[in-house]
Amino acid sequence: MSIDIRILDIICCPVTRLPIEAMSEAKLHELNACIRKSQIFDRNGTALEKELQEALITRDGKLAYPVENGIPVLLEGRGIDLLQMESL
Repeated sequence: MSIDIRILDIICCPVTRLPIEAMSEAKLHELNACIRKSQIFDRNGTALEKELQEALITRDGKLAYPVENGIPVLLEGRGIDLLQMESL
């Protein structure tokens, strides 16, 4: 993981205010499989085209945020509703 894990103690989800943690490799693999099929959209409604190398996930497992070059992208519109994967 390229993100400094100490930062996870001070940041939270901008939508729910829940704590966030690193997404597991298994969940990231599952998300990337859906991205490859062009079936995942961010909260802005934009289809994700590029697989994620890293992501953060809310403790309730419902929202994820990409990590780009070691920097968490905690913008509401860039959040990914993981409930999309359940309907696929």
